[in-house]
Amino acid sequence: MLKTPYLLFLGDAPDPLAAKVANGIKDWRPDLSVGQFRMEGCKADLGLKDMAISEAKAAGAKTLVIGAANRGGVISQSWIAVMKEAIEAGMDVASGLHDLLSEVPELVEAAERYGTRLIDVRIPTVDYPIANGVKRSGKRCLAVGTDCSVGKMYTALAMEKVMRARGMKATFRATGQTGILITGEGVPLDAVIADFMAGSIEWLTPDNDADHWDLIEGQGSLFHASYSGVTLALIHGGQPDALVLCHEPTRNHMRGLPGYKLPTLEALRDLALTMARMVNPDCKVVGISINTAAMPESEARAYLAEVEAKMDLPTVDPFRNCAERLVDALEA
Repeated sequence: MLKTPYLLFLGDAPDPLAAKVANGIKDWRPDLSVGQFRMEGCKADLGLKDMAISEAKAAGAKTLVIGAANRGGVISQSWIAVMKEAIEAGMDVASGLHDLLSEVPELVEAAERYGTRLIDVRIPTVDYPIANGVKRSGKRCLAVGTDCSVGKMYTALAMEKVMRARGMKATFRATGQTGILITGEGVPLDAVIADFMAGSIEWLTPDNDADHWDLIEGQGSLFHASYSGVTLALIHGGQPDALVLCHEPTRNHMRGLPGYKLPTLEALRDLALTMARMVNPDCKVVGISINTAAMPESEARAYLAEVEAKMDLPTVDPFRNCAERLVDALEA
C-alpha cells in the first residue's frame, strides 16, 4: 500500500489532460493530496498549492506520485532530479508509467541509500488465467468511449458513489494506473500479456451476489488505432450487462491521432453492443456520459439535451451534474 498523503508531480505536462493521473487523485481522494509540484513549462494546474520537495515533506507528504501521463508512459530524463530529491527527503516515489522506476539505476541506488520505496503500480502481481467465457453471477457495468481520456473512470466512480449512498451493492473495479492509485488495488490491464487480458478482467470481476454491481473502469476505445485491443479485452472479460457510452464533444480528432476523427455515439453504441453480445446476449446500453468540462454551463446543458433527444437515453455529465440518472437506468 502507498504511504499517504501524496505530493502530486505534474512535471512539465503540456496540457491539463496530460496530468489526468494527478487530476483523478485530486478529484476522488482530495484528502490525500497535500500539494502539487510543477516544473518550468508545465501547463497543467490542479488548483493545489505549489510546493517544493522540502515544503511538501514539512507538510507531511510521504509519497511523490507521478501524476503526469505522457504518450508511451516514458520517464522523462528531466524528472529524475526531482524524484531523487524526494527520495533524499525520505519520501517514497510511486508511478503508473510504462517506464519503470525500478529500471532507473540512479533512482534504485538513491532509494536503497535512503531506505525509501520505488512503487511501480503497472507491474502485474497476479498470474492471471486465460479467459474461459463462463457466465458469472452478479452484474457488471462497463464504460466505453469514443476516444481515450473522455471520462470513463470518472463515470464509473461517480456511479459507485451514488449507488453506495443508496445502499446498493457496488464496487469500482480499477483497470488502469490512476484507478489503482485511487483505490489501492486493481488490474494494470495495459501491462498484462495480451493472451491474459480478458482473463484478468474475469479474475477482477468474479462471481458475486445477484444484486451486486461491478463498475468496470473503461480503457481506450474500440475506434482507437493504438488502444482498441485493451477495450475489447475489457468487453469480453467483463461480460457486461450494461454499457455506458462516454464522449468528449470538443475534440477535433482522436487523442494522439490527428488523422482520425471521433466516431459518432451511434457508431459506438452499435459496435460496442455487437462485441458485448458475443459474451452476454442480454447486454444493453443504459445511458450516456458526456465530459463537458471544456464547455460553458449553458452550452453543456443544451448539448446534453440534444444528445438525449437524439439517442433516447439518459444523458448526463456525471462529474459536473451527478450520476443519479445513470444509476436510475441501472436499477430499471
